[in-house]
Amino acid sequence: MAVDPELNGRFRAALDGIPCISEKPMMGATCFFHHGNMLGGADRAKTGERRFLFRVGPDGAEEALSRPGARPAELGTRTMRGLVFVEAEACDADALRDWVDLAMDYVWALPAKR
Repeated sequence: MAVDPELNGRFRAALDGIPCISEKPMMGATCFFHHGNMLGGADRAKTGERRFLFRVGPDGAEEALSRPGARPAELGTRTMRGLVFVEAEACDADALRDWVDLAMDYVWALPAKR
C-alpha cells in the first residue's frame, strides 16, 4: 500500500467541519481518527487501485457492502470485520461525504481514546 495525496485531500475535505479529527500514517496508508478512534483512510494498493477505507462497524457492514464500489476489507488473508474498502472512482464528493457519515455513525458511539 502507498499514500495517495490526492485521495487524502478528498478525505480531508469530506471531514471538514467535524471536530476532533486527526490523521497518521498506518499500514502504508493515511488513516483518519475521531477522538483517537480510526474512522477510515485512503491509499493506493500494490495493484495500483486507489481506494478508501471506512470503519462502519459490524452492524453497518451489510448496508455498506450494498453500496456501489464497496467490498470487505481484506489485509493479507484476513477479512477485517466492520471495515470496507471503496473504489475511489465510486466516490464523488457527495458519495464520499455519505461514506464519512456512515463511518461517523459508528465512531461517534465509541469512547474517546487518550
